[in-house]
Amino acid sequence: MQIDIMTLFPNVFTEILGTSILGKAQKSGLLTINTVDIRDFSKDKHRSVDEPPYGGGGGMVLGPQAVFDAVESVKKEESEVILLTPQGKPFNQELAYGLSKIEHIILICGHYEGVDERIREHLAAKEISIGDYVLTGGEAAALVLTDAVARLVPGVLGNVESASQDSFSMGLLEYPQYTRPADYRGVEVPEVLLSGNHGEIDSFRKKESLRNTLKRRADLFNNYHFSETDLELIREVIKEEMERGSE
Repeated sequence: MQIDIMTLFPNVFTEILGTSILGKAQKSGLLTINTVDIRDFSKDKHRSVDEPPYGGGGGMVLGPQAVFDAVESVKKEESEVILLTPQGKPFNQELAYGLSKIEHIILICGHYEGVDERIREHLAAKEISIGDYVLTGGEAAALVLTDAVARLVPGVLGNVESASQDSFSMGLLEYPQYTRPADYRGVEVPEVLLSGNHGEIDSFRKKESLRNTLKRRADLFNNYHFSETDLELIREVIKEEMERGSE
């Protein structure tokens, strides 16, 4: 997979993209991540890329010329061009999975007061938002999307189960994780995890995943398809939580 990021601040990405899983994936050839400085395509002698908006108003708007030229310098027939904007489709794990199957993604990082509408209408195939809030620029959003998508590319994670068991991958929040020591400051690891009984461990983890989701993100249940086993476990969770609440 190749990801090209159109940005006014390419240095923002250097440290994060070159370390940990993303850095290893690039060294192994599984990923190619490039940053493209939009200012390099400005036809202004001062490398300016912003203009005041027609009709008046506060702030400056990222103009179309440099952005179009920057994107077209790397765009291929199979490329997917994405504008990162608060007006876009909310980013989630399902969308990340879909993007991970695309060979070439181009991300446009907006800045200033916004981007010229012609970028949105005639250059970007998709618009994505990472949340209902406004950032100074699209760089942070680009890092979030790149990280979330890249780790789903086959081979990027050493353990193939890691991504499938993450929060949101199965529609629920992840179950709690423990490691050594088994007893730390008097708090012990649940006994079932030390039993070696994989059936009971799987059941425990599913139950705790349901518990975490119920307590923290019950809205996720709206789109979750419960099996009979799930329903039995969630009934147990609700009973246990009610008993804890009455203590």
